[in-house]
Amino acid sequence: MSKPTMMPSPICLVENVNGSLSICKDAIDFLSNINEPVVVVSVVGLYRTGKSYLMNRLAGQQTGFALGNTIESKTKGIWMWCVPHPKKQGHTLVLLDTEGLGDVDKGDSKNDGWIFCLAVLLSSTLVYNSRGTIDNSALEKLHYITELTEQIKIRTAEAADEEDEEDSKFVLFFPSFTWVVRDFTLDLVIDGKNVNEDQYLDFALQLRKGNNKKALEYNLPRQCIRNYFPSRKCFVFPSPASPEKMKQLESLQEKDLVPDFLEVTGRFCEHIFRNSVVKTLKGGHKVTGKLLGHLAKIYVDTISSGKVPCLDNAVVALANLENKCAVEEAFKVYERGMEEVKKTFPVNVDEISSEHQRFSSLANAEFMKRSFKDEKQEYINQLKEKIDVYYGCLLEDNGLASKKKCEDLLKDLFSEMNKKLQDGVYSQPGGYELYCKDRDVIVEKYRREPNKGVLAEAVLHEFLNERGAEANSILYTDTKLTENDKKIQEEKERNALMQQKCEEEQEKRIESERMMAAEKVRQDDQIKQMQEKFEKEREQMQQETEKAIDSKLKEQEEMLNKGFKERADLLSEEINDLKKEKKGFMEEYIMPIVGAAAQILPTILDYRVMMKGMKYGKVKI
Repeated sequence: MSKPTMMPSPICLVENVNGSLSICKDAIDFLSNINEPVVVVSVVGLYRTGKSYLMNRLAGQQTGFALGNTIESKTKGIWMWCVPHPKKQGHTLVLLDTEGLGDVDKGDSKNDGWIFCLAVLLSSTLVYNSRGTIDNSALEKLHYITELTEQIKIRTAEAADEEDEEDSKFVLFFPSFTWVVRDFTLDLVIDGKNVNEDQYLDFALQLRKGNNKKALEYNLPRQCIRNYFPSRKCFVFPSPASPEKMKQLESLQEKDLVPDFLEVTGRFCEHIFRNSVVKTLKGGHKVTGKLLGHLAKIYVDTISSGKVPCLDNAVVALANLENKCAVEEAFKVYERGMEEVKKTFPVNVDEISSEHQRFSSLANAEFMKRSFKDEKQEYINQLKEKIDVYYGCLLEDNGLASKKKCEDLLKDLFSEMNKKLQDGVYSQPGGYELYCKDRDVIVEKYRREPNKGVLAEAVLHEFLNERGAEANSILYTDTKLTENDKKIQEEKERNALMQQKCEEEQEKRIESERMMAAEKVRQDDQIKQMQEKFEKEREQMQQETEKAIDSKLKEQEEMLNKGFKERADLLSEEINDLKKEKKGFMEEYIMPIVGAAAQILPTILDYRVMMKGMKYGKVKI
């Protein structure tokens, strides 16, 4: 697995100029070199609330993301910093610092909404950073969350049911949510009881009873957070230093910071490192840095074109890109392996078949590891076709190598006989008997010679057939033999050639059967790998749904306990819909395998045709 070069400092991922978003090529190029899974943490929040400082700490650095010390927002667009994950070996931690929401210089709420939307779409953990307390004012400033249903679609317009409440499915695909409250000065006490930070957040997100406009407006942002995010966490930070030192926060040493602030910072970083999961796509496929770059480009291009990002469309587009690469990388595995086999040509059928089977299996495994959503088996069939064509060429090359080796061997073995012919040794009385004796000795030597390849008998038959006229000439000029003897010997020559032809056909039949048997094993292995792949994808989708159901069940229990029966009833419908989806995964992910088997198995017959059409290394495909 290739590792990216170290990113010494953040670079811009999404540029935001005059309200227009565009992807930065340098960032995409860097991500394209990261082939390991990524944990993506995005931070969003109002401008000048200290988001960048937190991200620097997650990167294990004092400086990096620009902090700034004025009321001007320093971060524009989305900046990215890729660092090795401190707790998960073989993973990359991708930190995304977004420009401050509500920047007075910008005055474009819609643009802020798209920045917030991209942070949600790209991350596996979303950190919302605010100051003071989690009160109604703070939640009203988080109005971007209430606009997500207009800015993100799960299914295409054609696939989505008009009655389908898409926002109830967001919990399946959205990141975990962490609310960070900065400069918190209150005691964590509710109704006279001490509470922890998570209980404080739950209290702040409690709904208000009633259907009047004021209650609905109050409940909307709270209900969105409860509905959309599968898990919620809260951290409250005291002020890090005295007001006069805050301007130099980036250069302050730990000894200059408030101990309580450092303690919460440590807990926050530890939580992110241990609990933030690998970014996954709809369907459970793990995202690599390369895929994250493609994903960011797809979403930014969609937004820039005036359209609404759609999770289904993005996954399909990514799957097509990744599956094409998966075919090429898998084929390279097969090609490299078989090129080594080619160096040993000629080989017998068992050798080339077993190696073909082995490297096909390795290629399929490589494909399965990288591919996803190949539900119609379009790409696995492309791989199979590339391998079959290449294998056909190898069979031809092996046949040609066998033919050359056998012809060279016969030429060498018959060189002494050819000299005797030229010297007239076989033109004397009794010459035919001597000729046959010498020829039989040479044929026996030829057959004892190892590693002649697949065309040993075929080449021998052709060679003897071509020398038939020569044998007849010697036979009829041999004065020692009577006419009757000559007829008997002529019949024996014909029978010997027929016997040789039978041996050639027997050799071809055995080779064909062995190739078909090896191909059957290969096809069975491919189907097994496909079944394991689909089963894994099905389990991932079931786990996604189970997680969403658990989240909804907890929410439903709380709504019932708080007396929100109507809301609890709505959640029952959402839970039942999710359970139906979970039940449907089995049929959806077993049927394609049956179809694939029906397409793959008949190709075994192709090898019968291939062997039948093989003559002296010329394979007719």
